[in-house]
Amino acid sequence: MDGGNAADSSLLFSYLKKLNVTSIDYMICSHAHEDHVGGLSAPLSTMEVKNVFAHKKESTSKAYNNFKTKAAEQGLEIINPQSGDTISFGGCTVEFFVPAGLGSSNMNNTSIICKVTFGNTSFLFTGDAEREEEQNIIEQGCNLRADVLKVGHHGSETSTSYVFLREVMPKYSVISVGKKNSYGHPSEAVLSRLSDEGSEVFRTDLNGDIIMESNGTNISITTQKN
Repeated sequence: MDGGNAADSSLLFSYLKKLNVTSIDYMICSHAHEDHVGGLSAPLSTMEVKNVFAHKKESTSKAYNNFKTKAAEQGLEIINPQSGDTISFGGCTVEFFVPAGLGSSNMNNTSIICKVTFGNTSFLFTGDAEREEEQNIIEQGCNLRADVLKVGHHGSETSTSYVFLREVMPKYSVISVGKKNSYGHPSEAVLSRLSDEGSEVFRTDLNGDIIMESNGTNISITTQKN
């Protein structure tokens, strides 16, 4: 699910190799921005991928065109999921929440949101969804409650509203963010909102790789550092 920038391709490939991953059953691109789709070309170039999901809103960027090209080379047709669509995998259920009726001028608000449920544990992945999409998904009546929240848009102030957080009520939150990034992510406002909700926060800029494992009842967390 997402692969970072094109420059992260070798890192993604090496990590998958370390895990002895030789094929991918389901690949999901949350939206067409380069820092989410860029690295996905690496596994598409080096291993079998059986299914690819992406929002119908495309980009003309080199990174997105590479993603489409590599998928086509494997004979894959990119699937555009709708809200309520589900897939079952390894004892998990993956449910898609897709914005409807929003203008596509802001690519962030085309993000596919995914909820992964395993036993009594659940994880919510939000791409770069901002407040407008968060509200749209809430109004669709989607069940957003989850133990773990992948915080939207790298902790940007434009995402992770109080209204959205109160729907999710995450015990743990993960912020994927570059160290000393030029955007100032994560914002202090978002960190404050997460603190107010009592969510324990993990950040890739401080913790490095963050690995969460569920046995269906409990979630164990291992970080690379700190």
